[in-house]
Amino acid sequence: MANLITTIQAQKHNRNRVNIYLGGQYAFSLDRMAAGWLMVGRSLSDEEIARLQEKDEFESALNRALHFLSYRARSLQEMQIYLHNKGYEPALIERVISRLKEEKLVDDLDFAQNWLDNRQRFRPRSRSLMKLELRQKGVAETDIEQAIQSTGLDDYELALKAGRKLSRRYHLLDKFEFNRKLGASLQRRGFSYGIVRECLPVLWKERSESSGVDQ
Repeated sequence: MANLITTIQAQKHNRNRVNIYLGGQYAFSLDRMAAGWLMVGRSLSDEEIARLQEKDEFESALNRALHFLSYRARSLQEMQIYLHNKGYEPALIERVISRLKEEKLVDDLDFAQNWLDNRQRFRPRSRSLMKLELRQKGVAETDIEQAIQSTGLDDYELALKAGRKLSRRYHLLDKFEFNRKLGASLQRRGFSYGIVRECLPVLWKERSESSGVDQ
């Protein structure tokens, strides 16, 4: 019988997968758990083989997606590009994305809110620059705007927060150099000239008071 299982062999370099031999010839590989019910001498129909391979490929793609998510939250577009680059077909990618959405593991609004929260805590930058970052990650404009509104972000407060972090680099500079270098750094973070000009006196005053420097 052509579909008779003649050997089930653990892979040398991945003990979690096994090679299935039908009629003495290598046929396909499966996750060890998925192959747990198979045994030598069992005959498989073409339909059973197709279902086994389809399920195995889905589990493989899903596990890759979960591994990708283990580092940080991902946008829908990031996940689609990642799975595409791993060689999975569009139909399979959509199935994996659907599962991730069901489990609330991929959600662009949540992603945008988390991204903004992370930025304002660790690397504050302007609203416009954060919006651009989210657009580049494929987040829809409606989700971006909703996330921005929910966080209550204000460029003046963000610039002060960013300035306080950045000013540590310039604590030995005089007022002119402090303003010049810190101002340039804030503008690179996306803050307008007007916002930067408004913040610099506050930041210099705070720096002077903390270090005892004459203003």
